[in-house]
Order: sequence, then structure tokens, then C-alpha cells
Amino acid sequence: MNKLYGKIQGLKPSQRKRIGNLYRRRVPAGRLYTAELARTLAGLSADAGRPISLLLARNGQVRAVAVGDANVLPVPEHAYLESRLSGYRIVHTHLGGGGLSAVDLSTLFLHRYDSIVAIDVEDGLPGAAHLAHLVPPEAEEEDWRIYPARPYAEYLDWDYGGVLAALEEELSRQANLRELEDGAGERVILVGVDDGRGPEAELHLDELAELARTAGGVVVHRRLVYREQLDPRYAVGRGQIDELTQVAYHENAGTLIFGIDLTPAQAGAIERATQLKVLDRTQLILDIFARHARTPQAEAQVELAQLRYLLPRLVGKGKQLSRLGGGIGTRGPGETKLEVDRRRINERIHRLSREIERIAKQRREARKARGRNRVPVVAIVGYTNAGKTTLLHALTRKGDAGENKLFATLRPLTRRGYLPGYGEALFTDTVGFIRDMPPALVTAFRATLEELFEADVIVHVIDATSEAALEHWRIVEDRLQEMGVEARRLPVVNKVDRADPYDRMHLEERLGALPVSALRGEGLDELKAHIARELVARGLPAQPWAQYDARPMG
Repeated sequence: MNKLYGKIQGLKPSQRKRIGNLYRRRVPAGRLYTAELARTLAGLSADAGRPISLLLARNGQVRAVAVGDANVLPVPEHAYLESRLSGYRIVHTHLGGGGLSAVDLSTLFLHRYDSIVAIDVEDGLPGAAHLAHLVPPEAEEEDWRIYPARPYAEYLDWDYGGVLAALEEELSRQANLRELEDGAGERVILVGVDDGRGPEAELHLDELAELARTAGGVVVHRRLVYREQLDPRYAVGRGQIDELTQVAYHENAGTLIFGIDLTPAQAGAIERATQLKVLDRTQLILDIFARHARTPQAEAQVELAQLRYLLPRLVGKGKQLSRLGGGIGTRGPGETKLEVDRRRINERIHRLSREIERIAKQRREARKARGRNRVPVVAIVGYTNAGKTTLLHALTRKGDAGENKLFATLRPLTRRGYLPGYGEALFTDTVGFIRDMPPALVTAFRATLEELFEADVIVHVIDATSEAALEHWRIVEDRLQEMGVEARRLPVVNKVDRADPYDRMHLEERLGALPVSALRGEGLDELKAHIARELVARGLPAQPWAQYDARPMG
């Protein structure tokens, strides 16, 4: 006998058998139920003294039987994002009458069921039937339409299939309109957590929005939830999760992105409750890195970080374990045999670590060669999207200008440039920093960040247009100190052409920084002169021929 769900304790074996036989029933496609099924449900419900609920697929097959209200039925594993409906409906009995309950309507909405029907039981026979189904998000009604109560026989020939087809056509039309407005981007909802930091939490949510945009998402809703302590199961609480599910339906969103790191249990619980894709901040950053990796070195570093993130999450079962390809518009392969997965992942981590170490060794040898040739190295660092790559392009006049995206650079870019009155120097761009960088990424990108240890001067780029410019400066400086980088820092305030004059002056005075606009080439002459003076101060004299070079600056 197939499994019975719900409150089956206290039922006689004969009752359990008869209720279990409901799995053999089948309803013709396009119909809500049959007269025989309605009478059988009513009789069994009266005999057991409890409601009975059925979960039916569109082909009329009974997929689950439960003793109790509709909410005790198991939620099927399904994806409703394309059609906006799950492909399942509920038919259940009510012993006390009263129409559809709040629990019925909540179950209908949260799991995107095609419809829900409640049949009143009167003296062991079916009485009035109550029907509801979802409506398009743009409709003037609520999230569902409730039909007037009718004798159950009146719904036997009701054109349920036609109503369902029309509903899905309208849902699909609205979804297509949203796609035309958004382009190829996936619609996402951002969830931030404020544990008492106030304005700082808002800035973190702004950064999460920029991360989502960089990953190709279209942010349709932002929610900042105040919680001193996270809920152990749903992180932000079940009430917030239900509200976010409702917002996702109205906004045609398919992904929830949390600005915190979720535990595997939390991610799984939220996915089951919302039937949405759920990502946390670390997964989002990993997805961005995977998108921007262009070289074998960067790809190896990203894969290593992904595997290190995945390994401790290989517990239990469910799609929440499938994180290796997790990100905007992607999913991983799912769970296989646990121990086999662990062994294979550990073996792959070992191979990738050796490969990255080999690359790091090659770079160390190259740096030694540069040291023997006494070619000075100027490293460019800064918070992600501060304009480092654009500044590198402006200083060397080589390569492509940077993109207005986070983590556009994932490997060190070294270009030969010229400092008027000094001579040649090597300028190196590095991966951008970010607050609370996932430890797996810091470890995986050790080879990239080692460039900083060989630098003679470090140009620290600060985005003058950012409201959190000072915090970003502090985050980068703290990270450099943790790494033991001792080279002299030269702070540079970038994007001054677009910055508020007061904010720009405040940063210049507070940090002793030089103002530049890498995009427009403003302030580059003074910056080059400062770099040359710093190199001379470090005992790296100017090249003799350069002192007589009449080449113009800039």
C-alpha cells in the first residue's frame, strides 16, 4: 500500500486500507473530480471522523493521500517558474462545512497549486463544493479567485481544463512581457538582515544589489529584515518567508538572494517553503567569479573555491546540496552517493591546489626575473569596482578599459608603462576586495594576491562616488595588513568627475589622497610624478636616459 500522510494514528487497519486504495483512483483529464470519487471521499471521511485530502496531477493520477487538512499533504518536488503553476491540485473534504479555510488558501498560494476543492460532508454524503484557484498577479482580485459554493454535482462537468489553459496563457503572457522589459536577466528578490547596524545594513543591501546585477539578475524587490538573532530554520522567520513568496508571485521572480550565509538546513527549508531558487551571498559571489573567469588559472581558482564551499554541505539529501553550479540561472548536478562525492571532491581539490601552486611558482620565477632586471613594480589595489582596471589602462595605454561590474578582473594583469622623468615600470592590477570575502575565495586566490608582496609601491584606488568609500578603504587596508603586505601605499580617489565636490574633498583630506578620473585622464600626470618619487625614495633610481626624455607626460 502506498504511504498515507497526516494524522493516521488511531485508525483501524481496515480504514487505513480503504483510504490507501484511493491511490488507485483516476480522474479524467480536464475534470476536477468524478461523482464516484466525491462519494468515496465523503464516506471514508465520515467513517474516520477526519478530513481526507488528495493531491492529483493534471493527468488525473492520485499522487498523495493524507488524513487531515490540505496542508498535511507532502509538497511535490516541482518547478513552476515556466507556467507559474505547479501542475497539481487538491481535492479534500470538510466535516464541519464553512467553505475554504485560511489554511486552504495559504496552501494553494504558497505551493502554486492549480486549484483547491473542498467538499462538505453531510451524513456521509458529499454536499456543497467550494473551489478556488490562483489569478494572474496583475488582476484586480486578490491572489486567488473563490467561486460561490455549489452542489458538488454542478462541478462534475465544469470545464476545468479550459479555465486552467486560459489562466496559464495569461500567466505566460505576463511573464513574457516582463522578460521583454528585463532582457535576459533573471528576476530576483534581495533579502538583507539588519541586526542593529541601521544605515550600514542598507549599504550592505545596496552592495548585494550590485552583486546581483553583476551576476545578470534583475532586482525587482528588496527587503531588509530586522532580526537580532537569525531563525534557525528560516533565517528571517516563516512570516517573512511567506510574504516574500507572495512578492515573488506578483513580481514573477524566481530567485531569493540572501545577504548572509545560510546553513544547508536553512537553504533547504526556505526552498521547500517557497519553491524558489535560494542563494546566499557566498554562492552569488562564486557565481560572479565563475562568470568572469577567462583563463585556465582563474577557472581553476574558481572551481577550487566552489568545491571548498560545497564539501562541508554534503549532508542529508535534496536539491539544496546541488551548489557546485549554483548561481543566477544555474543549478548543480544534485546529490549522488555521499561518500563517493566527498572522495571525488577531495581528489579534485588536491589536483586543483597543485595546479594553482604550479602557476604561483611560475609567477614567482617571473617576479624574480623582473627583480634581477630591476624593473619596479606598481600594484593597483582597491575595493571591487573602484576603477582599478580602468586606471591600469589609463596609466599604460594598453589593454581594454575596465567594465562597470564587480569582480571584472580575476587574474593579475601586468602591463609595461612609462613614468616621465623616471623610465619604465610594470603596473599590475589585482582582483578586487570586498567585505566579508568568503574564506574559500581568499585561499583560492592566494596566487593572485601574492603579486602584492613583490610590489614596490601600491596604488590604493578609492571610489569617490561610493557612499561607503571610507569603509571600503578600511576593508582593503585591514586585509593588506592581515596579509603582511608592507609596501608603501599611495591612496588615489578615483571617479572625481562624477563625485560630489564635498565628498571628494573630504576623502582627499582624510586619506591624503590624490584626485584622478581614470576614465577621463584627469590627474594622471600628478599621479605618475608621485609614483616616480616613491620609487626613488625606495632606492630605485630613475633610469638615466629617462631624465632627458622629452616625451610629454600623460
